[in-house]
Amino acid sequence: QVQLVESGGGLVQAGGSLRLSCAASGSFFRFSAMGWYRQAPGKQRESVATITNTENTNYADSVKGRFTISRDNAKNTVYLQMNSLKPEDTAVYYCNARIRKYSYSTYDNIFWGQGTQVTVSS
Repeated sequence: QVQLVESGGGLVQAGGSLRLSCAASGSFFRFSAMGWYRQAPGKQRESVATITNTENTNYADSVKGRFTISRDNAKNTVYLQMNSLKPEDTAVYYCNARIRKYSYSTYDNIFWGQGTQVTVSS
């Protein structure tokens, strides 16, 4: 079974920075994509940033120019560098992975991390 373990959340003042990490463990063939989602109290979970196995990235409009997603294939880890944080970035951030379990698999399995809290004070 694949597990995703997030780290790096915390409390930061507006304008500050945080770096989230998500490490995948377990046996699988490759990632199809990894990403970060967030959910603020009373709101739906939303996509923040994604990166595919071909290094294509996509960002929510609200974080473009401030957040950067990257990954280390050797460590099966994806990162989210968050700069110029705003109070509205406060949320629980979840790591998401679409994984091709075997080389002959024809579909991706989807996994979620447990979430890490990011709180930005004004």
